[in-house]
Amino acid sequence: MSNISGREKIIIKASRVAIAGNALLSALKISAGIIAGSMAVIADGIDSASDVLTSLITLITAHIVANPPDPKYPYGYKKADTIATKILAFIIFFAGAQLSISAVKSLINPVEKEIPDMISVYVIIISIIGKQILAGYLKKTGRKVESSMLIANAKNMQSDVVISASVLIGLVFTFVLKMPILDTITAFAVSIWIMAVAFKIFMETNRELMDGVENTDIYKTIIETVEKVEGASNPHRIRVRKIANSCEISLDVEVDGTKTLKEAHDIAVVIEDELKKKIKNVYDVLVHVEPVGNKEPGEVYGVSEKHL
Repeated sequence: MSNISGREKIIIKASRVAIAGNALLSALKISAGIIAGSMAVIADGIDSASDVLTSLITLITAHIVANPPDPKYPYGYKKADTIATKILAFIIFFAGAQLSISAVKSLINPVEKEIPDMISVYVIIISIIGKQILAGYLKKTGRKVESSMLIANAKNMQSDVVISASVLIGLVFTFVLKMPILDTITAFAVSIWIMAVAFKIFMETNRELMDGVENTDIYKTIIETVEKVEGASNPHRIRVRKIANSCEISLDVEVDGTKTLKEAHDIAVVIEDELKKKIKNVYDVLVHVEPVGNKEPGEVYGVSEKHL
């Protein structure tokens, strides 16, 4: 536990809250569904049970992320957060697909449904309130610590709110209009929405896995910061990549070729310090110093001022 930072502790706490909340709601809905004779409420309870699994994934991942760098993973384990987000996206998509298949089967081969007990309505209302509170808590916490994994889990909870709302609408139509088929139609529409949310989460994590950045303005900030450092010029071959909630910056700069190695090193140290002041959550800064006018045609691509 000594390796666990403040960020990981917050993620672990949020995951435990999500596990406890979902376990309670799941048990409540499944029990009420059995008593009330509502398959929709039982299905919603099973969906909440699957959320316990997703929260367990975030809990386990938080412990993995806390591991320090080692020879095998010199940059540490923080990208486990992104991988876990991919797994959550698959789970959310699978849940939506299963709901869609069940709804289509029900529409093709409709069966007469009995009207469930009113207790099912009360339990679903409690579920909607509980899920919304959990979703809000996870979203706020995820943004605070910049965890894509927690934010994805929050979106999953919000999907569950929509699922519970659709179940509630279906129950209302069943009680008032005697039209239980609308419950199935609503469930199908919700399933499409859930799969769309899962696809969006999946695509958002691609950028981080491919070492991209969301806001390219960071390159302008780097160039402007370097140009203010005395003795440094022509910042180029700049590369930024995300590592969980942090970013690693590497760049080349030119200095007077007649300066000593120590003088060039001191300039690089100033650049590193200034960038860490200007940019939030910097994991590391790698500065490659070159003499003014140095040309290397075979350099691997990076960002320079001409690219912006």
